[in-house]
Amino acid sequence: MNKNILHTEVQTYINSHLNDDITKLLLKGKSIHNVNTKAIVEQIEAKRKCKTKLPTWFNTNDIYFPNKLNIEQTSSETTAKYKSELISGNRIIDITGGFGVDCYYFSKQFSHVLHCEINNELSQIVAHNSKQLKTSNIDIIETDGLEFISNNDITYDWIYVDPSRRHQQKGKVFFLEDCLPNIPENLEFLFSKTEQIMIKTSPLLDISIGLKELKHVESIHIVSVKNEVKELLWILKKEHIGNVETTAVNINTNNKELFTFNLNEEQFAVPTYSQPLSFLYEPNVSIYKSGAFKLISTKLKADKLHSNSHLYTSKDLITFPGRRFKIDKIIPYNKKLIKKECQKKANITIRNFPESVEHVRKKFEIKEGGETYLFFTTNLLNEKIVLSCTKVD
Repeated sequence: MNKNILHTEVQTYINSHLNDDITKLLLKGKSIHNVNTKAIVEQIEAKRKCKTKLPTWFNTNDIYFPNKLNIEQTSSETTAKYKSELISGNRIIDITGGFGVDCYYFSKQFSHVLHCEINNELSQIVAHNSKQLKTSNIDIIETDGLEFISNNDITYDWIYVDPSRRHQQKGKVFFLEDCLPNIPENLEFLFSKTEQIMIKTSPLLDISIGLKELKHVESIHIVSVKNEVKELLWILKKEHIGNVETTAVNINTNNKELFTFNLNEEQFAVPTYSQPLSFLYEPNVSIYKSGAFKLISTKLKADKLHSNSHLYTSKDLITFPGRRFKIDKIIPYNKKLIKKECQKKANITIRNFPESVEHVRKKFEIKEGGETYLFFTTNLLNEKIVLSCTKVD
């Protein structure tokens, strides 16, 4: 950690060049107070990535930023806040502390937070930033988290872990047994220090595989932000055996779309089917990740258009975890009819349909954009159809 980066003149330069061309800055070769151009540019690039992802850090004076890879790998403030509101207590330890965003939000729910980070420089950066952010209940410990808890007799209300998904030999990995630390291998040891564990994993981890690798999973949260899956959260309780509650959440600017169910419910659910009615619904990506396509129908009283379409319809408008549309026209898949009935500018979605968006646009000469939404799909009679819709806010 180069403390000269925190010099007022260096910070002023960084803040005044946040929107500049990086290549031009590198070519200038400007050095300020023994901070070379490369180090300055690294701060600029990392801070840029924080503007929307970590606005508290971006807007706080004299924050020291790690390399941009650390910023890419850390939780956003949106997801950190969500996970912190799921748990609370006296003492929590984060054994893979990283840039400390999760710990910052845990500090609002716990009396005492321990942040363990094996990387010397990153640990120093978090300690400095913690002072700038005025957090007083986080202990920053430069060490391997597993070693720390094994060398102490402390017990915790919660242990939190975000295993590294970069393996020295295998590169980027997704199975928990390939991540560092290896949680399945160390699970019983962790339960000797706590009765409650929260694990953050890649959204690419298959839920069924995660359930095979882990024990005592009480609940899973599939967390999306603005319809992009960001992370899976696994909550483990030491004595838990049985049903796994699953929450598919999509966090938007002004609201959260939530759908909660037990995993075993989906296999026994019997959905209803219908031809398109007055309204059309498209599930958000968290629902798609959860696979709860039959339960959406039974719990929300929405009919499926087809067993493989994963689009839903109803006569009256309902609250739905995803996009909602008013169906204006139902058009058979016929070239002449589509050219006659469809707008020449529209947003196109393909669901259970044999052609791509690009092919459809070219075939029917439909430009992208506008207020019309066209769904190319298949109905319950296996007929290809086009639904021309208007979005409902």
